[in-house]
Amino acid sequence: MKTNKSLLKRVKITRRGKVLARQSGQNHFRAKARRAKQLNQKKLVAFTLKNKILRRYLSSY
Repeated sequence: MKTNKSLLKRVKITRRGKVLARQSGQNHFRAKARRAKQLNQKKLVAFTLKNKILRRYLSSY
């Protein structure tokens, strides 16, 4: 099965197999948010995917 390229562009797979993605809520309406929150949202966030889904969309990983 082919790798789903649209998902691959949005996530990063670490060497140990963690799936990292960009936090939501960063596109607009951030002017009034405190600076610490803005900077913390730049970091990638780990999220869990079941192995079945991970194999389905990211077959080569």
